[in-house]
Amino acid sequence: MATELPSFVHEIAPDAQLLETAANTLRMLAEPTRLQLLWQLAGGPKTVTELTEDASAPRTVVSQHLAKLRLSGLVDTRKDGRHIIYSLHDGHLIRLIRETINHADHRLTGEPTHD
Repeated sequence: MATELPSFVHEIAPDAQLLETAANTLRMLAEPTRLQLLWQLAGGPKTVTELTEDASAPRTVVSQHLAKLRLSGLVDTRKDGRHIIYSLHDGHLIRLIRETINHADHRLTGEPTHD
């Protein structure tokens, strides 16, 4: 009996455009402040003020990183009065962020890897 691949596995070999798009996404995640902001947004929408309170960077730096994430299409924004609300709506990206943090945690703590 053949083993069926999970639905989340890309069955066709990725072409150059797909690989470049994936690499661009990983480059955006490869900066600690941006990764921290995305981790926070994986828990739900937040304002710049809320994100800054939990970040280890000043508001101007947080705003610059959020602008890069928005321009790259990784975060969504909406206005609520005078506030801009940032959010993630891509389940793939949320899982990628969580798995990246979990992977790092296992590397640091020595916990064995698992599926």
